[in-house]
Amino acid sequence: MKPFSEACERNREPILAVLKRVFSKSERVLEIGSGTGQHAAYFSAALPHVAWQASDVAEHLPGIRMWGVDPIELDVDRPWPRVDADAVFSANTAHIMSWAQVERMFKGIGDMDSVRVFCLYGPFSYGGRHTSDSNARFDAMLRARDPSSGVRAFEDVVALARGCGMVVEEDIAMPANNRLLVFRRS
Repeated sequence: MKPFSEACERNREPILAVLKRVFSKSERVLEIGSGTGQHAAYFSAALPHVAWQASDVAEHLPGIRMWGVDPIELDVDRPWPRVDADAVFSANTAHIMSWAQVERMFKGIGDMDSVRVFCLYGPFSYGGRHTSDSNARFDAMLRARDPSSGVRAFEDVVALARGCGMVVEEDIAMPANNRLLVFRRS
């Protein structure tokens, strides 16, 4: 059965509106954590000037292929495959991964000298506070399921990016109390 995420259907248009602008000069985008493959299929069709490379851990690759997308295996816990990309996109990954995995994701992106921009979508907390009651409940649910996951602090993510040579250029409010953070190589 083809994997499907209702959230992907709901958030794809608002995300695309930002990506059209932010990736207007990009040619090759690496998507980290493509999940169902829906974003990869939709964004690659909507951004024809971009070669969109989906990626995920091995267990998700067959489902991504069902969307007509040719993904590569990328597990942040293992050596990364060589990918020629000038931009990176990742949605709803940082709160699912452990903090150590988020650190490895940023380091892997930082090690890709050709990458100029990184867009990270998902929920974040600010100043130790959640942006909504629903994000607080979501964070509690994530941590109950896996104590190493959870909604990440904006300040911690920005510090990680800085350590990898990137600065936050935009912090864009998105539907359902999510954000789209745009980082640029400094």
